[in-house]
Amino acid sequence: MPQDNLEAQLKAKAIALGFAACGIALADAAPRAGERLRQWLADGCHGDMIWMEARAHHRESPAGLWPEARSVIALGMSYAPAEDPLRLAGEGGIGRISTYAQGADYHDVVKKALKALARWLVDAAPCDLKVFVDTAPVMEKPLAEAAGLGWQGKHTNLVSRSDGSWLFLGAIYTTLDLAPDAPGRPSCGSCDACQRACPTNAFPAPYRLDARRCISYLTIEHAGPIPHEFRRAIGNRIYGCDDCLAVCPWNKFASASRANQAYAARAELAAPRLADLLALDDAGFRQVFAGSPIKRIGRGRMIRNCLIAAGNSGDPDLLPRVATLRDDPDPVVAEAADWAMHALAGH
Repeated sequence: MPQDNLEAQLKAKAIALGFAACGIALADAAPRAGERLRQWLADGCHGDMIWMEARAHHRESPAGLWPEARSVIALGMSYAPAEDPLRLAGEGGIGRISTYAQGADYHDVVKKALKALARWLVDAAPCDLKVFVDTAPVMEKPLAEAAGLGWQGKHTNLVSRSDGSWLFLGAIYTTLDLAPDAPGRPSCGSCDACQRACPTNAFPAPYRLDARRCISYLTIEHAGPIPHEFRRAIGNRIYGCDDCLAVCPWNKFASASRANQAYAARAELAAPRLADLLALDDAGFRQVFAGSPIKRIGRGRMIRNCLIAAGNSGDPDLLPRVATLRDDPDPVVAEAADWAMHALAGH
């Protein structure tokens, strides 16, 4: 295929495979990303996410992970929600699950599409390549900005003019010399809605996140007891937090019709009852969350989160379920149950 047609054909194929956006950057197009990463790690903002530090040398740049990489194909898949992600705030008996986790596991959906696009590319222009989604040491957001998909907003996530803050990101590293796209231009202006929306003040400054204060980190990545200073602010969030994303004004251009249908909310995850979740044993947890990214945190962490939400609910009907968990073999669950009992009793 002639080189001047390859990039256009690549982007058309990406759209056909379910991506909402596709752009190209040179492998060295985000030179400051490594510097910012090193400072973020030095400040301890990654909390318990030790893998960020352990493979920082691979994460700093595409060349650090794969020296043969010449170009990066950045891809975005929309998961724009059909309903307001903040609609369940204050619904005491309901647990709030982040929009991205209410449907199919994005790791599986994005990787399948990435592999299909990679196969097409190798057939069209024989090359070596590697595909990545989330779990690899790849700086997806700076690379997506360099490839023109959008820009990193003040909440540190990518913002797109067409898809707002609702894009899953993936990347293909290739040995091909592809024509790069113009980088995204920051367009947050004076808006600080995402900063003001954060319930735990996790943004010490615009464009900077302290994960140790972030509800998404606390409910997903953090394995131990949730620090007491954040428990009330967590409210009824039991997996992740959408607040800083949901208030972004650029979301007004995002449409659920552009979202990959695999991410449509499953009925049992859109507004789950805390009473039902608190009754789950290991087998029940695995059954309810089969095919969901939530499954990887395990039953103990989810029940811990549900107990924090129960303690914040003001619902005395949850007391019997909470009481049974004070003797849970998982000490983190037992401690959270004890806290929830006292919180409900003092409500």
